[in-house]
Amino acid sequence: MAATRQTGLGRGLGDLFAKTDGESEEALKDGSTFAEIPLTQISPNPQQPRTIFDEEDLSELAASVGEFGVLQPIVVRKAGRSRFEIVMGERRWRASKLAGRETIPAIVRGTDDTDLLRDALLENLHRADLNAIEEAHAYAQLLADFGCTKEELSQRIHRSRPQISNTLRLLNLPTRVQSKVAAGVISAGHARALLGLTDPELQEHLAERIVAEGLSVRSTEEIVAMGRGTGASGRTRTPRGPRQLSEREHDLGSRLSDHFDTRVKVNIGRNKGKITIEFASGDDLDRIVAILDGTTI
Repeated sequence: MAATRQTGLGRGLGDLFAKTDGESEEALKDGSTFAEIPLTQISPNPQQPRTIFDEEDLSELAASVGEFGVLQPIVVRKAGRSRFEIVMGERRWRASKLAGRETIPAIVRGTDDTDLLRDALLENLHRADLNAIEEAHAYAQLLADFGCTKEELSQRIHRSRPQISNTLRLLNLPTRVQSKVAAGVISAGHARALLGLTDPELQEHLAERIVAEGLSVRSTEEIVAMGRGTGASGRTRTPRGPRQLSEREHDLGSRLSDHFDTRVKVNIGRNKGKITIEFASGDDLDRIVAILDGTTI
């Protein structure tokens, strides 16, 4: 069975396991292989503990699959000649059927050792050239399928916990905004700024403004910070003449951001100043406090 590479928005972790010449499957270190398998050759696991699948959630996932493709391969095992049984990913299989797809990317398991398969996937993720949305989906699925902690994921792929947490937050954005990020129309920095708005309609409207007006990430952040409310027209308020950071404020903010591995803003006033350090979770706050204390976690 030849592996088939996906392209565009449908590219995901599965793309990492297909050889560039497309001529044959590529084995992972545990003997597992990647393949595009016809949905009709796959059966659900009869021992699957989940027997009820929320139809609304499944429909939303099907819409995502229809637009982005299956970004994270399911895991199957051989169940006879040209037949496979799902080990992980039944929701993605069901959603793919709803979306009208004929095949699905899958890891054909070569071992019963879940830790080996997980480590192989993590190693390949580290070498991936994924856009921010594909990366977020990959993180979410690895955390769900293998019970990885963010700390374990961070250590395994050598990316900070704040980076992983902030990337995962992008999945909270409306699908239309995610599409713009995945297509490279707006950057991940723009997308993170949009998360400051809680209204999906406002997020979509500001995303359209970013594209139409060529707004920078900093301008977007200022609009979000100063215009979280809405005017009579329901549009985000554009700040009037926001104060630009001085060269010193910008330089100090960049140095501190690098030091704490998170976004830091420095504001120097005439009589007093303020340093704002962002954190993604309680664990991330503990990490920052440990740095301030001169210790490690």
